Amino acid sequence: MSLKYSLTMMVVDDMTVSRALVEQALDEIGIRNVQYEKSGEAALRRLASNPVHLVLSDYNMPGMDGLTLLENLRMNRSTQRIGFILMTGRASSEIITRGHSLGMNNFISKPFTTVSLKVCIEKVVGSL
Repeated sequence: MSLKYSLTMMVVDDMTVSRALVEQALDEIGIRNVQYEKSGEAALRRLASNPVHLVLSDYNMPGMDGLTLLENLRMNRSTQRIGFILMTGRASSEIITRGHSLGMNNFISKPFTTVSLKVCIEKVVGSL
């Protein structure tokens, strides 16, 4: 069975349109086991009790940004091994460097295509 059928993911983005675009791309890729959250805080609470294989998180969110979410995930025993991809509209070297120091597995710049998202995910989890 293909990995895309068993892979569990969470998408974290405060913007409804962005979540919908990611949902559409994941649907085209064939990834169906996806949960969605609007904030880093909500995602962290949900993941602590129900971890997934991979988190795809926006960087720029009110309250807890994507890298703070990553930092919190890495500090919790039950979530520290979750794969993490950061989505950002401004992939500055500071953001990317900080992400890597916190244990980010990959990042993707917005806007992205379905193909580039699939490649990005595959670099973390393997062939879909």
